[in-house]
Amino acid sequence: MAGAINPHSFSDSLVILGAAGLVIPGFARFRISPVIGFILVGLAVGPAGLGSLVGQYPWLYHVTISDQEAIAPFAELGIILLLFSIGLELSFRRLWTMRTQVFGVGAAELIGSALFIGLGLYLLGQPWTGAVGLGLALSLSSTALVLPMVGTQGAVGRSAFSMLLFEDLALVPIIFMLGALAPSIAAGPDGAWKNLVDTLVRGGITITVMLVLGRFILPHIFSQAARTKSPEVFLAASLLVVIVSSLATSLAGLSPIVGALLAGLLIAETEYHGEVEVMTAPFKGLALGVFLITVGMSLDIRVILANWQGLLLAVVGVVIVKTLVTALLLYLSGARRGVALEVGVLMSSPSETTLIVLGTAAAAQLILPSTAAFWQIVTAIGLTITPLLARLGHDFARMLEMATGDDPPSAHEESSEPAAVVIGFGRVGRMVCDLLKQHNQRFVAVESDPDTVAEARRNGYPILFGDVSRPEMLDKLRLGHARALILTMDDPVLSVRVTKRVRGWVPDLPIIARARDAEHAAQLYRAGASDAVPETLESSLQLAETALVDLGVAMGPVIASIHQKREDLREGIKEAASMEQAPKLRRLKADETP
Repeated sequence: MAGAINPHSFSDSLVILGAAGLVIPGFARFRISPVIGFILVGLAVGPAGLGSLVGQYPWLYHVTISDQEAIAPFAELGIILLLFSIGLELSFRRLWTMRTQVFGVGAAELIGSALFIGLGLYLLGQPWTGAVGLGLALSLSSTALVLPMVGTQGAVGRSAFSMLLFEDLALVPIIFMLGALAPSIAAGPDGAWKNLVDTLVRGGITITVMLVLGRFILPHIFSQAARTKSPEVFLAASLLVVIVSSLATSLAGLSPIVGALLAGLLIAETEYHGEVEVMTAPFKGLALGVFLITVGMSLDIRVILANWQGLLLAVVGVVIVKTLVTALLLYLSGARRGVALEVGVLMSSPSETTLIVLGTAAAAQLILPSTAAFWQIVTAIGLTITPLLARLGHDFARMLEMATGDDPPSAHEESSEPAAVVIGFGRVGRMVCDLLKQHNQRFVAVESDPDTVAEARRNGYPILFGDVSRPEMLDKLRLGHARALILTMDDPVLSVRVTKRVRGWVPDLPIIARARDAEHAAQLYRAGASDAVPETLESSLQLAETALVDLGVAMGPVIASIHQKREDLREGIKEAASMEQAPKLRRLKADETP
């Protein structure tokens, strides 16, 4: 029947979504990284696993993936979205401050690791061109796995990120250089080098155009998307920017991950970057899971068992060389010994981009296909053990710091977090922020109305665009590092829900909430608010204060009596909230009426 849906076309989707639904919660229950789970799923259901038995048991077709190439585009999308999210956490100002780490330590780490690995392979009999290709490939570290584990903040995160960023930028020149070393053009490599220069020029022009246009166009695009109040439109705009940017750099001859990183950087300069990151996070996680499944598919247990000694030596050799080079460079650059060791171990395994460079070296005939296949298995094993290496590196670093007496990271090493988070920037929120600023208290405001955010930014207020009704947006605010949470929005239901959620995972955070009346204040106290301020109560007190002063009562006694009355009413509301005494609440509510 024409147009009928083929159920077999959904088998790969069934496996991927089933893996995501089982692996992530299952491994999280045992506090194990889902990275290992996805790779093991790829190993089990891939062409070298159960997929090889489809001919004997056709029903396995529905729970296995027999065509690895069919899901490769989704894996590439996962890497693109990962680099996009990294760009969102950056800004051009921060990137400029990191220039010494990126182009200093980052470059030295890549070149040093490639030099020692390549030299070792050359001494073992590999031709010098193949040694160069393998050295560069194996010196790369996994952006896809390392950054989600350590982030880009703190001493470890910043050091790892600076080196990974240089590696991502160096990927295109590496690929072109390997092409220039190909035996097929050994007699005349000038053409390959000319192509490299042309690509870099085209890429530079493309990036410049994107920077200029992005500064002017992106704020308008996201402003219009935000005004629709539709999450679907906002998500579509975000994905459109990522895809267009990646296509632009691809057409210029650069890697699409460069365009994704640049798109994230440009959006990070707007007030919408927090909401964009929240909206795209689920897609990034799922697509990254697909990539890890493809890594698992490249493993064949039979081949591993037949060559386990050589594979073990190769994995251990690469890990040791990269750990020593990275740790030594970081220590010489001024990092603490514990940090240098942790980052060295963390960066010691090969990368997903290693597979790309290995394929390029094999296509350029610098290495034999069998050699490329061997090191692809080494790379897949290295990716699988990356979470274990991260755990070991962290533990060894703590032991080293305790043994040598190194001081723990000081507060100034972490990123500057706001002292207070003010949710809502309407009439009340603006007044709260003005007083915080007047008393030199650091704060950041969060508002869901794009026009209000734009106006506040023009007036110099530190404000983010975001919808706190989405739990992911609350998580992005990192309230565990804040000194206080101040809720000023005029939405009783949302304020109670936010209070309850935040109190559940930040038990010691002061939460000061705006309440409509005494009954709403009691609900906020039951939800976990530290203080709730009913508007009707405050208006009554202000009216009484003004009347007493106009009647000639001295200001001092008036202020003292107002403070005492406020405290009595507040304690009454708290008591009623704890005892849930509705009649008392009604009396208090009646007392508030002017």
